[in-house]
Amino acid sequence: MDEHPEWNADERAFAAAWRNQPKWVVSRSLKSVGPNASLVEGDLEGAIRKLKAERAGDIEVAGPDLARSLTELGLIDEYRIYLHPVVLGHGKPYFAGPRPPLRLMAHDRIGEDVIRLSYVPA
Repeated sequence: MDEHPEWNADERAFAAAWRNQPKWVVSRSLKSVGPNASLVEGDLEGAIRKLKAERAGDIEVAGPDLARSLTELGLIDEYRIYLHPVVLGHGKPYFAGPRPPLRLMAHDRIGEDVIRLSYVPA
């Protein structure tokens, strides 16, 4: 955290919490990853099934390409979509491939301007 002296107390607290969380990085090109992180190479399905069996609670997935691979393998139990009142002109779509069949399970308001939609595979 010393590498960002411009951060305020909240940003430093978030960084400390983030660094303390275990992370798994899925990559075909990386040979090593940072502290408190494990590299997942090779058998993605086996690695994620093992991780789900060993860990209690949520496992968050970042990146539409990884999410697409996990969707195709049937390894995503719930999709959480957060709606923020921001307009963007471009970027990667939430679903990198065809949208899987989903069923809305819940919706709730977070703060003053965000809505979370929770879906499960249909």
